[in-house]
Amino acid sequence: MDKLIHDEKGNTTISNDGATIMKLLDIVHPAAKILVDIAKSQDSEVGDGTTTVVLLAGEFLKEAKPFVEDGVHPQNLIRSYRTASYLAIEKIKELAVPGGTMRDSFLVNGVAFKKTFSYAGFEQQPKKFVNPKILLLNIELELKSEKENAEIRLSDPSQYQAIVDAEWNIIYDKLDKCVKSGAKYFADRDIFCAGRVTEEDLQRVAAATGGTVQTTVNNIIDEVLGSCDLFEEKQVGNERFNIFSGCPSGRTATIVLRGGADQFIEEAERSLHDAIMIVRRALKNSTVVAGGGAIDMEISRYLRQHARTIAGKSQLFINSYAKALEVIPRQLCDNAGFDATDVLNKLRQKHALPSGEGAPYGVDINTGGIADSFANFVWEPAVVKINAINAATEAACLVLSVDETVKNPKSESAQGEAAASAMGGRGRGRGAFRGRGRGMSGDGLLKSYHTLKHFG
Repeated sequence: MDKLIHDEKGNTTISNDGATIMKLLDIVHPAAKILVDIAKSQDSEVGDGTTTVVLLAGEFLKEAKPFVEDGVHPQNLIRSYRTASYLAIEKIKELAVPGGTMRDSFLVNGVAFKKTFSYAGFEQQPKKFVNPKILLLNIELELKSEKENAEIRLSDPSQYQAIVDAEWNIIYDKLDKCVKSGAKYFADRDIFCAGRVTEEDLQRVAAATGGTVQTTVNNIIDEVLGSCDLFEEKQVGNERFNIFSGCPSGRTATIVLRGGADQFIEEAERSLHDAIMIVRRALKNSTVVAGGGAIDMEISRYLRQHARTIAGKSQLFINSYAKALEVIPRQLCDNAGFDATDVLNKLRQKHALPSGEGAPYGVDINTGGIADSFANFVWEPAVVKINAINAATEAACLVLSVDETVKNPKSESAQGEAAASAMGGRGRGRGAFRGRGRGMSGDGLLKSYHTLKHFG
């Protein structure tokens, strides 16, 4: 489900991307900030799975809370959770297999950017060129480099026209050098000119066309010119775009997104970023696992089975870890409006089959039941799931390992300082700011976690 976030500056964001939502939330609790950090880390490392890693970390802590309240030492939980994490990651590697409105958006096999500043007479410029030569200049062709408030003393009024002519000759000399280079620019010479192109777009065009950005028009040679199969200026909705297609490098492409509002386009860009990162990771790490919560249910079953071979309290801890993994298919059901309890019972039954044929079965959001995720092409790169489980486990262990919180006295409010003065300053500093780490992994974090839980 999408979330609409309205900040204090009046900016509105509509998104279901976990990393985006976490960045926009005003989170104060220090333990909850760890969830923000792991979401950012997941987004930067693999580009997807941000919601998954937050859900898992929060669920691990939720399952650990009763044990901590019963007096179990956090280090016992941490050891069991790390063991379960290792087993889960190994199971993912074992199950991984080799894999290989907005409708008006389009893909350009090259570079495209919105039309920039236009000089007078641009209407007469040709708008389409086949196999053009492209000159990229990162300088002003106007007389911008002259000193301000320059003073010229004239003894004869006729000398004024000579100075004006000299200025124009400087510009014409620069333009003639551009024309002699063979690059196609300016209307009266059958040339196209785009001015004030951003540095980023200049570099993109240079990389795609094989050209080199120049800072002078002197001694321009053929080797610095770019080329492409086709250049055209094209109307797209209410905007015009400069499009370079058929670029020789063949490594550059541009997607032009269109939509009814900026918020929708921004969300489409975020979704597209996630999709591209997923494909990129899938190409680099050519193994995938079943999506739709299938891999989570299979790991949960595997850990429960493994826990039966362990004596002592560790069996309970690993079982709690296994239960926490079920939060992913449960959240998928909640987001789709299905009965999560019924669907999870079906998944448990399917995954419990001794033949192992139920391993790829996950939530089917089209029917509200369960289905073979591999057969329905619902896959996700194994590296995304491995990174999410590893990061979530380490975040939970980090919170559990804290046994005391110390609040900086400088950050106390004026009211707190006044209260301390009223007591005569007799309170011991350590006792005034003391709190158990168990509290950190308890209600304070869980309240923040429940706020985040529905960001599916």
